[in-house]
Amino acid sequence: MQIRDLPYSDPGDPDVRSGPRFLYWLGRNQLAGQLKSLSWGLLHQLGIAGLPVTVGLAVQAVIDRSGGRLALAGGLILALGVVIAVGDTMLHRTAVTNWISAAARVQQLLARKTAELGSALTRRVAAGEVVAVSTGDVEKIGWFVEALSRFAAAATALVVICVSLAFYLPSLGLMVALAMPVLALAVLPLLPRATRRADEQREKAGKATELASDTVAGLRVLRGIGGEELFLGRYRRASQEVRRAAVRSARMWALISAVQVLLPGILLISLVWYGATLARDGRIDVGQLVTVYSAATLMLFPLRHFEEIAMAYSFSRPSAQRAVRVLSLHRSAREATVEGVTPTGDLYDPATGLMAPRGQFTAVVCGDPDEAGRLAERLGGHAETGEDGDEAAPSVLLGAVALDEVPLDTARAAVLVQDKDPVLLSGTLQELLDVPSSGLVTAEAALEAAQCGDVLSALAQASPDDDGDPMRTRITERGRSLSGGQRQRLALARSLVTDPEALVLDEPTSAVDSHTEARVAAGIAKLREGRTTVAFASSPLLLDAADRVVLVHEGTVVAVGVHRELLRTEPRYRAVVTRETDDEAAASAPDAVTGIASVSAAKSIQEIEERA
Repeated sequence: MQIRDLPYSDPGDPDVRSGPRFLYWLGRNQLAGQLKSLSWGLLHQLGIAGLPVTVGLAVQAVIDRSGGRLALAGGLILALGVVIAVGDTMLHRTAVTNWISAAARVQQLLARKTAELGSALTRRVAAGEVVAVSTGDVEKIGWFVEALSRFAAAATALVVICVSLAFYLPSLGLMVALAMPVLALAVLPLLPRATRRADEQREKAGKATELASDTVAGLRVLRGIGGEELFLGRYRRASQEVRRAAVRSARMWALISAVQVLLPGILLISLVWYGATLARDGRIDVGQLVTVYSAATLMLFPLRHFEEIAMAYSFSRPSAQRAVRVLSLHRSAREATVEGVTPTGDLYDPATGLMAPRGQFTAVVCGDPDEAGRLAERLGGHAETGEDGDEAAPSVLLGAVALDEVPLDTARAAVLVQDKDPVLLSGTLQELLDVPSSGLVTAEAALEAAQCGDVLSALAQASPDDDGDPMRTRITERGRSLSGGQRQRLALARSLVTDPEALVLDEPTSAVDSHTEARVAAGIAKLREGRTTVAFASSPLLLDAADRVVLVHEGTVVAVGVHRELLRTEPRYRAVVTRETDDEAAASAPDAVTGIASVSAAKSIQEIEERA
């Protein structure tokens, strides 16, 4: 795999049973790259291993005053230098390719999972954890995949060198061969504690990231209620906990490094003392002593890879586990079994009894906003699952077809869900509205229905073209240059352009004033005429524009009708829509429809204007 070939056409189906299994799956899928890196690593390491032999030959040639052997040794050293340079260059190239390829594969898997789950992802996994996985964790996972082949090359080189020294000079070679496993495994008792501390650091860092993400997302509200300093103080404390955990983790790794310096130093001192004694007694040549000493010294370099692979695994294992938690989430507990069918018909939820007839504008009233959000997700084909992975409720039906039994792209084309906090990506307005669609609704019609006239005027003034074309004006990331109402209406226009079989809107007018809300409700009803539309709302202005209104109470449909009828006949509906208290409900006359409707509308308008 070459970097230029990224991204993968298909990143594959990962093994998400555990973090180590996921790491093994990544390594297995890059077997060719690992073998290339291993081959170049062996060339590099064995080239280094050959230096002591040539240096020993050169020293012995000088002692024996042999110019020919000295020239031969010099030529071998030069050749080994070329081998080492080529091997090191290609090892670095292939290892980095493995790193980037593994990171790209994980990022593609995360992107695919994010696209599959949509807004349901952040309801199942904290947003900060998703950010941590897609940034820092991806790099740590790639580090382990990259270090694996270099470690294998170093371990192989150590075995070859130890065996060669044992045959070359048994008196000293056996001493080195027996000491090397001790040096390589000496840090193993320290690794569990170092791993635990690394896990603790990762956990605290993830929580701090979640806190920072949540604080930034709600910064405007925090400033409005004077809670900015409170949350900043919490983040400072979380940051200090991360610092202390990082220091404790660094101390363990420093101790491991110290052990790997101390023990090899003891080996070298012992080797020189014993070898000098043998050379003085004439039992070995000086060149042989130099060869063994040089080999033992150079063996310390591949020995460092044992520490690196331990660190890489300790950091990547919790990162892989976090990635597995995200990648193991599923749109539903069942696999798609219905192919080649585009579902049409009534949108029906068996769990709540909610029915949205085909071609009608249905408004849904829920007293609990979280319940409304979960129900909106269900209508989009994202069935709720329990802790054991089984579905907590049957799938939503479009016509006679269960949405979780059709492929994801088919379900998305049939039912589009816009949540209450839609996101605008950076780009021009034309790019924002350039989405997959039926082609029957133009961008102009969608913008008009969403009442985006003031948005177009503002964008026209900021247009880079002389003709002031708002469609070519760039919108900043997440639409930060626009107000909340303007962002909401542009997102609504984007949803209207797609023209799906069924459109589900969660509080589509919560951030606009009452006058604009009335026009938006009329625009949706007119543009979506003949199409199935479901809007979760509690505003009388939008409810009055719907063909039918459904009241969902405690997870079950309890009333169906039109807005004014339900105001008169259903106290629970009236309590949600008018925000009336128990005392007001007791004092209200059930037959005062007009008065109730006007008062409720006035109250709702006043509250909306106060929020705006």
